[in-house]
Amino acid sequence: MKIKSVIVILVILLSLATVGTPFPAAAVQNVVYVVPIEETVEKGLLAFLKRAVGEAEEAGAEAIIFDVNTPGGAVDAADEIGKLLTGTDLKTVAFVNKKALSAGAYISLNTDEIYMVPGATMGSAAIIDQQGNTAGKKAESYWFAAMRAAAVESGRDPTYAQAMADESIDLPELGAPKGKLLTLTAEQALEVGYSEGTVKNLDELINQLGYKDAEIRNVNETFAEKLARFLTHPVMTPILMTVGSVGLVLELFSPGFGLPGIAGLSALLLFFYGHLVAGLAGFETLILFALGVGLIVLELFLPGGIIGVIGLLAVISSFFMASNNVVYMAISLLIALTASIVLSILMIRVYEKKMNFFKRIILTDSTSTEKGYVSNKNRLELIGGEGVTLTPLRPSGTIVVEDERIDVVSEGGFVPKGRKVRIIKTEGAKIVVRELE
Repeated sequence: MKIKSVIVILVILLSLATVGTPFPAAAVQNVVYVVPIEETVEKGLLAFLKRAVGEAEEAGAEAIIFDVNTPGGAVDAADEIGKLLTGTDLKTVAFVNKKALSAGAYISLNTDEIYMVPGATMGSAAIIDQQGNTAGKKAESYWFAAMRAAAVESGRDPTYAQAMADESIDLPELGAPKGKLLTLTAEQALEVGYSEGTVKNLDELINQLGYKDAEIRNVNETFAEKLARFLTHPVMTPILMTVGSVGLVLELFSPGFGLPGIAGLSALLLFFYGHLVAGLAGFETLILFALGVGLIVLELFLPGGIIGVIGLLAVISSFFMASNNVVYMAISLLIALTASIVLSILMIRVYEKKMNFFKRIILTDSTSTEKGYVSNKNRLELIGGEGVTLTPLRPSGTIVVEDERIDVVSEGGFVPKGRKVRIIKTEGAKIVVRELE
């Protein structure tokens, strides 16, 4: 019994030891995300990068490599992207694959490490307004501070970051004397500490970072995101607004609802679609737009004008709600409004006789006697008849003709009561008399 008890105890101890000792597990493969930053930097790109960073965080990735090749873009979008990159706990690497200019340089400076290919450039980050001119002092001051802060955050000398945006910084040894913005080559960036290395391609970068055996996941833009980026491009907004307004104006001059109206509504819906996908607007803006259009259409059937004004304000408000830049949206609407007014004037002057729309809403016919329209029976048989004034004519009053009381108007001025008069003209209810001597 004792031997059996010992054996049982040994088996139990062995079982516990086996449970406590972990079995060799399959090695968990590291995951590295590669995300492209290409073309113009705008809010559509921000929405795509938010999705990419979110996926990488959920997957517990080791790092995110941003494949940068951009000429720059909107400052506000770059600012939001910079906050996104510095706000993640994942390691971020900028792979400057040809160029990282303007907003692209700012985005790269907000990553943990920067690598460049031979011949790549980074810099030239002056802030430019919509007309292509250098922005005002206030905007410039903010951008200078943002560039310096990005460099300091990543442990780099802020002088070079500011020189990329401020042409007053004198760095002749880097080819940027006073009056010229700094643009670093791959060699110069490595020399001043703005690059951790120069690599030939992405594969070499992955090996150098120690992720040779990692699972590489490429995050690409969906069709909807590509379309949203295209539709939210700074140039596309005024184009969509103009096409929308011009299309609707042309529809007013056309019978029924045809191609111009479809094109106009499609342009405006594409505007909202792009901003919805990019995360710049919610469905409430689309609802407000639809409500405004409905009120404007309702105004065609109801008198007053107030409903139409409210509808127009609702439509304009929906545009501003969907846009992240009030000034730029105002400029786009002004361009669209100007184009619509000019087109309307041309259509009215050139094609006025062919327009069915105005014939439907404007009364062009007249009710004249020549066309057979009379408001009262025209008593032509009274002309030449004589009567006596029953009341004074001042100049209107009443006369009696063969026991019939008739309301008349004197040809001249005042005619006393009891005077003889002759009827000289009748026009419907108007009967004109002349006093007899």
